[in-house]
Amino acid sequence: MRPSRTATRTLLGSTVLVSVLALVADPAAAGVAASGARYPAAGTVHYVAPAGDDTAAGTRDAPWASIAHAEAVARPGDTVYFRGGTYTYTHANSTCAGETARVDAVTLDKSGTSGSPIRYWAYPGEKPVFDFSGMTDDCRIKGFDVTGSWIHLKGLEITGVPQNNTLNHESWGVWNSGSDNTFEQLDVHDIMGPGVFLNTGGGNLVVDSDSHDNYDANSSSGPGTNADGFGAHIPAGNDGDVFRGDRSWNNSDDGFDLINALSPVTIESSWAWSNGYVPGTTTGAGDGNGFKAGGYGGKYVTGGVTHTVRQSVAFDNKAAGFYANHHTVADDFFNDTGYGNHPDFNMLGVAPDGTATGLGTLRNDVAYTGTLTSNMTGTDAAFNSWDLGVPLSDAQFRSVSTTGWDAPRRPDGSLPDLPYLRPAAHSDLIDRGTDVGLPYGGKAPDLGAFEAH
Repeated sequence: MRPSRTATRTLLGSTVLVSVLALVADPAAAGVAASGARYPAAGTVHYVAPAGDDTAAGTRDAPWASIAHAEAVARPGDTVYFRGGTYTYTHANSTCAGETARVDAVTLDKSGTSGSPIRYWAYPGEKPVFDFSGMTDDCRIKGFDVTGSWIHLKGLEITGVPQNNTLNHESWGVWNSGSDNTFEQLDVHDIMGPGVFLNTGGGNLVVDSDSHDNYDANSSSGPGTNADGFGAHIPAGNDGDVFRGDRSWNNSDDGFDLINALSPVTIESSWAWSNGYVPGTTTGAGDGNGFKAGGYGGKYVTGGVTHTVRQSVAFDNKAAGFYANHHTVADDFFNDTGYGNHPDFNMLGVAPDGTATGLGTLRNDVAYTGTLTSNMTGTDAAFNSWDLGVPLSDAQFRSVSTTGWDAPRRPDGSLPDLPYLRPAAHSDLIDRGTDVGLPYGGKAPDLGAFEAH
């Protein structure tokens, strides 16, 4: 049986204990609280607050005012706590060299070390909001530019990064080019471009985070064409990056986009819905795929890598729920659920001679309503709802509601426990799959993203 989420959580192949005890009044008194991190607590604790002062002591009672000052002081193993409230930005920390240049509002270029990262965390029970909507810089803007390694952001809300001209494709909420960084429990929204973008580096983890309502109204390639929820376009030679327990919705382009990624990416236990529209409307904008799992601009390239999307859900996206996007090797799609997409699974790939072919290894997947599949010829597909001829209907699920998926997360930051698209008690989806190395209860894995047991 699968262990309780309150007892353990698995991160990058390592199981770490998660505390279920209440936090003490001052987290510094007992070190840093346990989390989904990959290292023990240690180091000095500093504090930042909207009404703080960078000439103060940086204690809980005399906090600093800026993350820039905290970063200048922090050392590997330290934790910087941000008190609740709004941190407002009106300009970058450098000037635009031209209208297509890139500038940062927040630059994190100091690295921690293995076992001693630098942590930038929300103070427990409070919500620090980094608001970049007032920035007037006339070029491309990164809200957070994370160039260092072994850095851990947790519990921050990031919003409002603008595009202030029409000469560029996008701006970014969080841009990462470091390695072994953790982005946990972030709420990134209303960015004029991708919410969280992994440009390079490896061993990065994006966990229990939300990216939503992003819309690049001033994109040079057309309004809405570049604002993904999450993106990973990492070059070859890097360790794999992982997205786990993330949600992406109401973004004008794609939910998750792995185009041009030449190092492997794993997406698991994540949800993507209502992407491809101007947020809050039914007006089409960008591509609108839930999970765009690779591809290299529509052409065949050597050195393509296998990405994995597993135990994830896509519904009501403008285009495909799960999309191979002209990928050149077969990605793994295991125990995924597509509902009401167009289609649910599109395995369009590219053969070495440049011709179109189906590419993908699909096991234990469910496609229901919308268009079910396309470009399946050439794939390795078995033990899926359409292969097995499972007679799908609403009654096979506890609920097929498409509202409420943005419900508050659980106290530990994990996804809310919802009945939607989970097998009903006597569903034909139960025990119909094959073992692909994922935990399951019963005689065999259930079909789709959720186990009934």
